[in-house]
Parts: sequence; C-alpha cells; structure tokens
Amino acid sequence: MSVRIGVQLQPQHAPDYGLIRDAVLRSEDAGVDIVFNWDHFYPLYGDLDGAHFECWTMLGAWAEQTSNVEIGALVTGGGYRNPDLLADMARTVDHISGGRLILGIGAGWNQKDYDNFGYDFGTAGSRLALLDESLARITARLAVGNPAPTRHIPILIGGGGEKKTLKMVARYADVWHSFADLDALKHKSEVLAGHGETVGRDVSQIERSVAWPGADDAQAFVDAGATLFTVAVNGPDYELTELTGAISWARSHQG
Repeated sequence: MSVRIGVQLQPQHAPDYGLIRDAVLRSEDAGVDIVFNWDHFYPLYGDLDGAHFECWTMLGAWAEQTSNVEIGALVTGGGYRNPDLLADMARTVDHISGGRLILGIGAGWNQKDYDNFGYDFGTAGSRLALLDESLARITARLAVGNPAPTRHIPILIGGGGEKKTLKMVARYADVWHSFADLDALKHKSEVLAGHGETVGRDVSQIERSVAWPGADDAQAFVDAGATLFTVAVNGPDYELTELTGAISWARSHQG
C-alpha cells in the first residue's frame, strides 16, 4: 500500500474563517492526500477561550471547495451528535464531495466541550460504550440512506485502548489512527490482530494512521505497518513547511 499524507488543519486561533479556507486551498495545491480538521468547540492549546469553528459545517464547505483530496475529522466526538444523524450528515457530505469523505470518530475526551455544550461527560467507560453503540447505528443507517452513499464511506477510528477501542477497530474500522509511538504501534497492532481473530476479520486490510514523526523516523513507522501520516497545523498562520516536507518524503519513498 502506498504511503499517504494528511494534514490536520486545527480550526483554532483563526478569527477569520478565510484563513482556514486559504489553508485548505494551499494544502490541496501542495499535493496532500487528506485534509482533516478536528471536532472540538474550544481550542486545545494556547488561549483555551480563543477563536474556534465547528467541525461538520466546515466539512460541508470543504466538500464544495476541494476537488481531489479526501476530507474528514480527526476525529468526530462520538457523544456530540445522535449517531443516526451523524451518519446522515456523513452521507450528505459524501455526496457533496463526490465520494471523498472519511468518517473519523472517537470516544471523546475534552471535558470542557461536554460541560459547556450540555453533554454528559460520564466516564471513560461510558463514553466507550456509547461509541460502540454509535458505530453499530452509524453503519446501519448508512446502509439504508436514500440515495445511498456514493461509495463505502471509510470509517476511521481514533484511539488505542487495548480491550475496547481496538476491538471496535477490528469490527468497524477501515482506518485506525493509533495516537501511538513506534513501540506502542507495534504492540497494539499485535493486540488488534488478536481482536481480528475474535471478530472474524482480517485486520491487515485496516490502514494504520499515525502523526507525522519526521523524515528521520518515518520509514520505521512504515516498516511497522503505518501508511498514513498526518501533519498537525495550527492557526492562525497555517504554516505548511512541515507538510510539504512530508509530501516530498512520501513521493520519494513510493514503490
């Protein structure tokens, strides 16, 4: 499988949405494969009450703005939307984009998002249980949408919990974003293989996704099975030098 490069344009600290729109354009022009945002309601670092924009309305705009890149959230907060509604949102953005949406989802973790927007934060266990329920409902809803999605919408699951999250990855994911360093990726890949045997799925078909570790370390991650690297870029400037370096590295290592 070829190495792919993504960029996460973090929708924080950009008081003018045009800065994000421009960053999407520059990323696509640079040759990136996937443009991600994230699903939070407040910045995660810097001024925690600073400028911020919402995830899924933004993805609808990106679907119209872009022509070639895949788009998605890295990742959607599993507790922020009714899962049937989320599936229908995904189906709609899939059609708007001409079949370029990746449905990224995780259990959620940032308590400020929950508390200030009126969601029940619960516990790590309750959020994981909700994610498991949501994934079942999302896949069922996508199967009955009219018109149907333009393609099988890839589901990306973010997280590395060995007992629960990786079992969901084995059952539902097309892409797994591990948030793991190299040693953890190797170990968790073995755990994932075990869950694959339990649920009866060949997990070698699941794409492994990690944060861009830099050109010096990227090949070691490829050797461990990673084929999707994502560069995180923060507002308001959205400086893409690291991204263009990652794209150059990937192009020089294809085949």
